[in-house]
Amino acid sequence: MPLSALLFDLDGTLADSDPLHCEAFHIAARRRGVDFDEAFFVSHMSGHSNHEIGESLFPHLSRVERDLAVAEKEQLFRANLSKLQPVTGLYPLLVWAQAKGLALGVVSNAPQANIDGVLAAFNIAADFTVTVSAETLARSKPDPLPYVTALERLGLTAEQAVVFEDAVPGLTAAVRANIPSVGVLTSHTADSLTAVGAVLTVQDFADPHLLPFLEQRLSC
Repeated sequence: MPLSALLFDLDGTLADSDPLHCEAFHIAARRRGVDFDEAFFVSHMSGHSNHEIGESLFPHLSRVERDLAVAEKEQLFRANLSKLQPVTGLYPLLVWAQAKGLALGVVSNAPQANIDGVLAAFNIAADFTVTVSAETLARSKPDPLPYVTALERLGLTAEQAVVFEDAVPGLTAAVRANIPSVGVLTSHTADSLTAVGAVLTVQDFADPHLLPFLEQRLSC
């Protein structure tokens, strides 16, 4: 079946948000006597659910205290959305997708408030047919449930969509849902994303290899 939808992860894929998330987590963590380095952020935080991050970053805290710490971090992040920038080439890609009649969706482990805030900050909320936050589901990425849920809401099969992901947990989820997936190289290496199952890796949405790939999917 031909391509009918593009599904995007949020952080590091739609938005160049990892620096803001890292800064907010540093503030919330240091208030609790915890610190972390870039390697820890990439391996244990980027692309992971807040529940998983809380367990990794605050193993000494109770579940309630972890949830409070993560909630504080999210408030810090959303307070700085005006600083956020889209990943290069996003707007032209969305214009192209709309011209082709493709549905657009966001599938993220982030809270729904973050999804809504980022889309509003970029003035693209009306462009997206569906948004799926794993916080509302029984399981988050790397489980395929968030992507399966997006497909169900759109009434599409896996072969009718293409996913964009920048991190291993999200890419793993998309591959497990059998959706052809493009790795965006904003936070992980091409080798690491290809090893998980990316059928293409791109530097950003302006990468010259991207549109030919999507045009080929359209003609299937």
